[in-house]
Amino acid sequence: MRTLIIGAGGVGGYFGGRLLQAGRDVTFLVRPRRAAQLAKHGLVIRSSYGDFHRADPPAVLAPELRELYDLVLLSCKAYDLADAIESFAPAVGPDTTILPLLNGMAHIDALEARFDSRSVLGGLCMIASTLSDDGEILHLNDNHSVVFGERDGASTPRIAAIAAELTGALFDSSPSNAIVQRMWEKWVFIATGAGITSLMRSSVGDIEAAGGAPLAAALLAECASVATKAGFPPSAASLQRSLSMFTAPGSSLTASMYRDIERGGRTEGEHVLGDLMRRGGLENRTDSLLRAAYTHVATYEVRRARLAAADG
Repeated sequence: MRTLIIGAGGVGGYFGGRLLQAGRDVTFLVRPRRAAQLAKHGLVIRSSYGDFHRADPPAVLAPELRELYDLVLLSCKAYDLADAIESFAPAVGPDTTILPLLNGMAHIDALEARFDSRSVLGGLCMIASTLSDDGEILHLNDNHSVVFGERDGASTPRIAAIAAELTGALFDSSPSNAIVQRMWEKWVFIATGAGITSLMRSSVGDIEAAGGAPLAAALLAECASVATKAGFPPSAASLQRSLSMFTAPGSSLTASMYRDIERGGRTEGEHVLGDLMRRGGLENRTDSLLRAAYTHVATYEVRRARLAAADG
């Protein structure tokens, strides 16, 4: 199976690197800056599960992409999705399968608008990772899993083939017959964590110490109500896990969206918070915590764009 990994950052670089380590046929579609980093330093993973270094990882730039691939693993940031779709489109043929690992659901709509809907699987990943200044992939926790499946729940030969391809690489992978349900449950989890830590600009433990645990619980319940309205009510077990994590005393947990704000970077606020808010019909509700969290992040983005324009 020939696999094209879109990007070689903290997510695509990690899972693609582990596939390379397992001897799979993998190519990274990268931008010029990342291509220069890979040429200079190679692909480097630092992880408690074992480090990995490949001096010459197979990489291609968008203008050079002319071959078709069997599998496209999509793990870009949501705000780069439109550009990513155009960049990898030449690699998609009638037998290509696209496996997106983005959070939320808006990316599914975008992919279906550009490609045959049968080409698009459901998928998610669980990992905390980032790039160092010189481009090393730093794995920050014990999670490194990929879950995937047909969005209608069917067990198909291509799911079996992908499962075989991912099995044996140094990360957890599993097919699911309820992948859309799993995606909604992760969306509720991600939106709650991103919303509460971005809104309060601190860790879960600090929020709890300030008396904010009831707000985290209320935001979780609101996000879950949107999923329920869409026909995918989160399981009691997933809600209890989320509640425990977002109200834990002393926890240093923060969301990547909060960390993006702290470093002055772009966020996935529109994709993770805004889209969920609108699907729930909450955009005009003044009593909505989700709307408050989204507006907080959107205001940050407005200010960030204004300052960038002023700097020329």
